[in-house]
Amino acid sequence: MGNPTRWATDTGPEHSQWYVDRFRQLAAEGADLTGEARLVDAMVAPGARILDAGCGTGRVGADLAARGHTVVGVDADPVLVEAARADHPGPRWLVADLAELDLPAAGEPEPFDAAVVAGNVMTFVAPGTERAVLERIARHLRPDGLLVVGFGTGRGYLLDDFDADTDAAGLRRDHRFATWDLRPWRADADFAVTALRRPAG
Repeated sequence: MGNPTRWATDTGPEHSQWYVDRFRQLAAEGADLTGEARLVDAMVAPGARILDAGCGTGRVGADLAARGHTVVGVDADPVLVEAARADHPGPRWLVADLAELDLPAAGEPEPFDAAVVAGNVMTFVAPGTERAVLERIARHLRPDGLLVVGFGTGRGYLLDDFDADTDAAGLRRDHRFATWDLRPWRADADFAVTALRRPAG
């Protein structure tokens, strides 16, 4: 399945289970794990069809499903996807490489109203596949569909490169913020949340 992601090559085989255990513990402690979902929910119509790209353990997609949306989650890590299936039944959770994403072939032919890429996913994909990932996600959106992407600006994927890649993917940037709770963007921010659209025309 494609090139190994940075998640697979940089963290080691035990990291995925550690990540699962960590987020289960945070959830048990009542930590707020749904800020990304609250933002996306506010930006889409009720009952939207949403792609959780790089879904991990399913925390974002599960909350969106609880808010009444139809969610399909995709991640390259089978350990994380299995945890999502175990902890959050309801949405469809799939193992797939985002750089080769083809959901119609997986039985999901309908386009999505929105996609969310949270949890620094763009900094964990295989090096050199960032543009392909964004292009593949964009193809799965309906015209005027929304894409919201958040990642740390100091994690190896430059924001200028991201902007060039989203331009190449045919996406239009609508908004940029410094946090998922909509703090204003500034050039020295260490995190960027960008809302983009697939043009309608």
